[in-house]
Amino acid sequence: MTAAARTRRGGRGRGGGRGRGGETGMTTATQPQRGGRRPGESGTRETILAAARSAFAELGYDRATIRGIAATAAVDPALVLHYFGSKEGLFEAALELPVRPADVFARGAAAGPDQLGATVVRTFLEAWEPPETRIRLMAMLRSAMTNETAMGMIRDLLVREVFGPITQTLGVPDAQLRATLVGSQFVGLAIMRFVGRLEPLASASIDELVAAVGPTVQRYLTGEIDASPMPRTLR
Repeated sequence: MTAAARTRRGGRGRGGGRGRGGETGMTTATQPQRGGRRPGESGTRETILAAARSAFAELGYDRATIRGIAATAAVDPALVLHYFGSKEGLFEAALELPVRPADVFARGAAAGPDQLGATVVRTFLEAWEPPETRIRLMAMLRSAMTNETAMGMIRDLLVREVFGPITQTLGVPDAQLRATLVGSQFVGLAIMRFVGRLEPLASASIDELVAAVGPTVQRYLTGEIDASPMPRTLR
């Protein structure tokens, strides 16, 4: 083969796109882009929490499963454990109470110290009325009714995050006892109103419940409570 022929052959391969370099260029152009964050990945945790709240509200703690929650959220069960560590961790994250002690105190200060009980009752009932927070409440209550672990977690959450700080800030004696008394009042009220649908409690207005329950909560928070042991003869 002459030098001219070799030159022409090599030129077709390089310039005409028929050689190996041309084929490689075509392949590269059709390859999909890779890397970067998948669309919606940043909302995966919130999607799992929403699925968990629905499952706990509908099934309770015992019957809700990591696998079922993962299927609803369209994720792998291992990803649920990656975010929350365990079923207990997922349940605690899903509770996320809609009431903060600072908000209660702010409203109580505006209403006056003798209206703190009524303020607490109104704050909780108003927070539980919207559908987006009602599902969290139902998840708490159904789980508490069917599982002792869930009940303990809810009780500890209410006392630790809400009523404990309130009674400690008030500086009253027997602060821990008062916090648990208020917590038990609200758990019982919520179960009868929202789960048991006991009438006329279920259809009572917020104003009616504030008037009925507020004085009891006020006494638990600031009034006299006899925390002394019962006489042995009365046991």
